[in-house]
Amino acid sequence: METKGKVLLVGAGPGDVELLTLKAVRALGEADVILIDDLVSREILQYARANARIIEVGKRGGCKSTPQAFIEKMLVNFANEGLIVARLKGGDPFVFGRGGEEMLALREAGVDYEIVPGITAGIGATSAIEIPVTHRSLSHGVTFVTGHLRDGSMPNWQALAQSGTTLVIYMGIANLASILEGLSAGGMSMDTPAAAVQAGTLPTQRSVIGTLGTLEREVGVAHISSPALIVIGKVVNLARVVAEAQSMRDAA
Repeated sequence: METKGKVLLVGAGPGDVELLTLKAVRALGEADVILIDDLVSREILQYARANARIIEVGKRGGCKSTPQAFIEKMLVNFANEGLIVARLKGGDPFVFGRGGEEMLALREAGVDYEIVPGITAGIGATSAIEIPVTHRSLSHGVTFVTGHLRDGSMPNWQALAQSGTTLVIYMGIANLASILEGLSAGGMSMDTPAAAVQAGTLPTQRSVIGTLGTLEREVGVAHISSPALIVIGKVVNLARVVAEAQSMRDAA
């Protein structure tokens, strides 16, 4: 009897292995083949079968990447061989993870698949530095946006500046100056609280907190680099480091 293969599009979370879901652990334990992204913690592979085939298909800005079409072809081919394939992605497959593209390729090829959600960095990394992305008194919503568009264009920073939501910007460190300039030109105050966090939830996590007017300098002094998130909005003032600084000033 022919064995039917399947692809599991698995979110590995923001980095900390303990933020992996139970469903993701189950998926890794079932997989014959695991295609793993560059930003996924290798510690997560402890949950894979000992005989599972591990294939590196990393994508990192400024570095040579495995072509997306080739990844999709591998997913289809392995599944058609009757194998269980785990496509392991950082964060959530459907939040700047190209999971939607891979899902459509699998549909077109008639391959069975399952989506295993993960904690996206915009939630995990912000929580790690104690910034709630929403707060009833400070922000009525949150907008996740990429600072690095495929065609080289930029998001509508004017609209985002006037949205009144917390902005969580993925893949924006390389374009930080343009992003801050665009938000300022869109009417956002230079005093708006802003933060950047690198390697959020991991032991190597580093962050800086400033304002729209100072964040570029803060990032440069601290040598913050990708992978990093930018967070902009009043909720940044709730981060522990800000609260502690305010407490010290009040006590002085």
